[in-house]
Amino acid sequence: MRKTTILLLLLVALATSAQTKREFRGAWIQCVNGQFLGMSTETMQKTLSYQLDELQKDGANAIIFQVRPECDALYQSSIEPWSRFLTGQQGKAPSPYWDPLQWMIDQCHKRGMELHAWINPYRAKTKTTTQLASNHIAIKHPERVFAYDGQFIMNPAIEENRTYICNVVGDILRRYDVDGLHIDDYFYPYPAAGQTIPDSRQYSEMKNGINNIGDWRRYNVNLFIQQLHDTISSVKPWVKFGVSPFGIYRNKKSSPMGSETRGLQNYDDLYADVLLWINNGWIDYCVPQIYWQIGHPTADYKTLIEWWNRYAGGRPLFIGEDVERTVKYPDPQNPNSHQLPAKMALHQQMHNVGGTVLWYAKAAVDNVGNYGTLLRNKYWRTPALQPRMPFIDSKAPKKPRKVKPVWTADGYILFWTAPSGKGWKDEATKYVVYRFAKGEKIDFNKAENIVAITSDTFYKLPYDNGKTTYTYAVSALDRMQNESKTVKKKLKL
Repeated sequence: MRKTTILLLLLVALATSAQTKREFRGAWIQCVNGQFLGMSTETMQKTLSYQLDELQKDGANAIIFQVRPECDALYQSSIEPWSRFLTGQQGKAPSPYWDPLQWMIDQCHKRGMELHAWINPYRAKTKTTTQLASNHIAIKHPERVFAYDGQFIMNPAIEENRTYICNVVGDILRRYDVDGLHIDDYFYPYPAAGQTIPDSRQYSEMKNGINNIGDWRRYNVNLFIQQLHDTISSVKPWVKFGVSPFGIYRNKKSSPMGSETRGLQNYDDLYADVLLWINNGWIDYCVPQIYWQIGHPTADYKTLIEWWNRYAGGRPLFIGEDVERTVKYPDPQNPNSHQLPAKMALHQQMHNVGGTVLWYAKAAVDNVGNYGTLLRNKYWRTPALQPRMPFIDSKAPKKPRKVKPVWTADGYILFWTAPSGKGWKDEATKYVVYRFAKGEKIDFNKAENIVAITSDTFYKLPYDNGKTTYTYAVSALDRMQNESKTVKKKLKL
């Protein structure tokens, strides 16, 4: 019995110590569920601050923040009205005034997190919205919108709509220092029983030689994705363009390359050819929403993560995880545990999976099923750099200069100077600080040796009695988190 216990402890220790140096650790913060409705400016800021603090403790390094749920804005816009999900009335500015997007950028960057602005491209009205502002696109141009299942949808077939959305995105990028631009799974609307998408007239007039309406709808969405990619790369080429599609691309019944599933399909039902976008390099990262449990009868999690790992490796692949569903269901192989350990083990086995995005942030913050605790104490317990995107930029910046420990009134501080660099590809924006004990092998790939990822040019050293020798090392990161060579210093602390 004693040998078995020791073996189990060793296995747990090994699993706990296996940390990844580069990993996308994101969380979606949405507004469309009404979680901020009725909140004052002060209360909403306190709520968001608390969520960000907890997510930072959990190890998150990216926040995907919903800023445009229905052709509206949770930011100052001259193009679209203020969102009712912020103020309760579309077109009404927050009072006391604030700009949630700018505030979130500042708060995330202060905590070392990326901020990805999340827009819904086509949805112009949700089912629960009853009044639109006078400057809303559906009021100004009703001919460019169609009604479906209680919603208004900007018609993807209309060229002016594609240009309009790209203009909205260009405006966000020019005025805000976002790290990413993110769109979700709503393209053509999710099918509703007994309803038909009213686009037969446009199809007959603009079919462009395409003899299948499904192919034509996919063509319209493909044109938009390519145009949006080109818009982002022309305005701010370092901004990452991410898409979070529905978790099933196609079922095996529809295509030989489909997954062994029997659910709604991106390609056939939403007219979203996600693999085409990946393989053509039109998106920079993909986050399929694999929200089901291991063992789901029609959409098994294990089947789907293996499918996306096999077919979607042409661009960085992160997995959208449903926090509540993960802790609701037991692991089929270990009924005494919920499914987080099994899902994380699958992540580690998938060569092309480079991260996770949590649906949704509040569930992790509320620590349902001990999810947040497990992240901070085990799975995300060490800092992580963002995955590299060499197709945007692969060149590392120069190493930090003048790395030197200095005694100050605030204690023993390791200072350095930013390296020289011209343009966004060469400039250092953050730094990685490593620490190694005396006699320890210097290994910069070992995440456990990272003590800080910071935008500061200093790090406060944990001085004790000056009798213990450590090696500290500092490297520079550029906007795409390419890492420079390190500068090492031996210190007695």
